[in-house]
Amino acid sequence: MKRIFACLCLCCSFVAVLPQLSLAQDSNMPAELSAANTRVDINSATAETLALALDGIGLTKAADIVAYREEHGSFKSVDELALVKGVGPATISRNREKIVLESTPNKR
Repeated sequence: MKRIFACLCLCCSFVAVLPQLSLAQDSNMPAELSAANTRVDINSATAETLALALDGIGLTKAADIVAYREEHGSFKSVDELALVKGVGPATISRNREKIVLESTPNKR
């Protein structure tokens, strides 16, 4: 009985600490994400921000997006993300609501 009570207390204390852990992680969130929390400008966001904000985009693919943007200029539409090798229609579709194009497009 004592073991069950000890396990129950341990579980309850863990559950009580969880919200504090998530708040601590949010304080390290890039400014681009903390302001909108779900939307990201693919024409100005860093690779780290893109990786955090977009589903199915890791840091390597996010770096590829930034490199493509730097080489070819700003994206004029969300669908142009498909021009980045490894970013397909399914990934774009999953993230369409999160992506914005707020920065002024550069000429290509």
